Amino acid sequence: MGGWRDMSAEVLEDQYSPSRWSPRLDRDTIIDAHLAVTAAGTERARASARTTLHVPYGSGDGEKLDIYFPKDPSGTFPVLVYIHGGYWQSLSKDESGFAAPPLVSQGVMVVALGYDTAPRGHMDSMVQQVRRSLAFLVEQYPGIRGIYLCGHSAGAHLTAMVLSTDWTEFRVVPDIKGVVLVSGVYDLEPILHTYVNDALNMSWEVAQRNSPMRQVALAVPAACEVLVAVAQHDSPEFRRQSQEYSQALRAAGWSVSLLDLAGVDHFDVIEKLSEDSYILTQVILHMISRA
Repeated sequence: MGGWRDMSAEVLEDQYSPSRWSPRLDRDTIIDAHLAVTAAGTERARASARTTLHVPYGSGDGEKLDIYFPKDPSGTFPVLVYIHGGYWQSLSKDESGFAAPPLVSQGVMVVALGYDTAPRGHMDSMVQQVRRSLAFLVEQYPGIRGIYLCGHSAGAHLTAMVLSTDWTEFRVVPDIKGVVLVSGVYDLEPILHTYVNDALNMSWEVAQRNSPMRQVALAVPAACEVLVAVAQHDSPEFRRQSQEYSQALRAAGWSVSLLDLAGVDHFDVIEKLSEDSYILTQVILHMISRA
């Protein structure tokens, strides 16, 4: 069949190990550096914005939100929900507020979403937690004027799964106007054959029903805009997944753009969202302003 199925176990592990592909830092330091940058950025965001932290949207330990309010929260406002990565088993909302300052300064409410990571959380439950958090936001904040989602890496996968949600069971339909997927994984089957699945313990069936590539829904007339972004220094497999998923969405009638970001790797592609001048920051603000 070709592709990842023809790779040796060692090569496949490399392809799904983002730390091995950065030209900036070696694989042993880049993840610690990423954690330090995002944690420091989140501290700055919490110090500079009006916040409500650790808001429960369910009863689970990880089912909490951090909310960063715009400078003038009176009236209505758009909200961007950020869903963190960490291969479904690390990071948290507590390192996920770094992107807030450029957005709140432009009148956007930013929500950093927490969910139960593995081994406590399972793939099915993580997907459902993200969906439930959005229903909660709609019910709790009637001033929301459009929801925008941004997910990185594993968070991009969870964000993409929102696109195939049947909202009838949630009794509300969030007004999702835009989705930004950054350096994500959209077909989980290759993950089954790597170290990543040691903590996730996914079966083939779980991987299939939670793979956005296998769950592409036909776009409805008012479907949101989707931006699929990928880093120049993501691995070839990550880049392939982004290209193929954007093509699958387009074939199903979605309005999709593929943004290939030069000069960045799997980690600083998202870290730079703390910068007003970063191209992805500007693209997100432009997406919101057009609605």
